[in-house]
Formats: sequence, C-alpha cells, structure tokens
Amino acid sequence: MITAAISASVLFGGWAVYNQVAVAAPLEKVTKGIQGIVSSEKPVMDRNKVAISLELTPDANLRDIYETIAANGKDVVGDRKLELNIEEKSNKQLEDLWYASMFEVAEAMERKTYSHIPDAMNEAAKSMKDVTVTTEMDDTNVYITIKNNEAVKYIVLPRTPNQLEAW
Repeated sequence: MITAAISASVLFGGWAVYNQVAVAAPLEKVTKGIQGIVSSEKPVMDRNKVAISLELTPDANLRDIYETIAANGKDVVGDRKLELNIEEKSNKQLEDLWYASMFEVAEAMERKTYSHIPDAMNEAAKSMKDVTVTTEMDDTNVYITIKNNEAVKYIVLPRTPNQLEAW
C-alpha cells in the first residue's frame, strides 16, 4: 500500500513538474514578449485546448496577438485549439452594442458570409457616441474589437472550415 502511494506521488508529481517546466513556462515566456499584453496568467491545458487568460492594452491588435502566440507557441500548443480569455472591464454601452449586433453576426458566421460582419457591427455602432469597431479575420478566427472612451471589448469567433460532403 505504501509502495503504491509513493509510486502514485512520484508519478503525478513528475507529471506536474513536467507540465509546469516543459509546457506552461514556454507559453508564459511567449506571452510576456508580445506588444499589447499587459499581463497573462498561467496557461490551462487539456487534451483538446490551451486556454490563456490575458489582460490587453486598449490599443492592442487582437489578431496579431493571437497569431504571435500561435506561431511562437506552436511546439507547446501542437494541434490543440488555442483559446484566449481576455479580461476586460464591464461597459454597458459596449455590451449593448455587442448584443444589438449579435443576431447578424451569428447569421453571418453560420452562413460563412464573413464580409457581412463589419457592416452589421458598424450599423449597430452608428447610434452610439464615441464608439469604434474594428473587425479582422484570419484562417482560424474572426476578431472584433469594440472601443469607446472608457473601455474596450474584444471578441474572438472561431471559424469552421467548409466540410466536403459525400455524394
């Protein structure tokens, strides 16, 4: 019984040390060197995804940050999904804008008509004072940044590739 307990302790302790030293530490180094990141927390990893919590500057470019972390952390992330959890101050105006445009954005994502997303966001922002919306896209995600004088809201929407159907 004692041998089993010691073996389990060594096994799980070794796994924890390996996970911290060989996996999490390199990702923490990657996030520390990226312009636009104020702070980051230790990555949380499982079989399917790597989640990193970040605090960004108001002028941060979300697409550049995502691509830099994905490229520089490719050895650690591997084929797992990279997920950025962005900490932000709550702002009613930005939340209202996001919820007002969510239907059109969801429809554009579902139909894969991504060019409709900037139009939907800008249309919703017209009625709000001092609000700017930036939308960008890459091969894996659509990035939306909503700003006003007080806060910034960052949204990352994962794209799904077209699936070929069997005839």
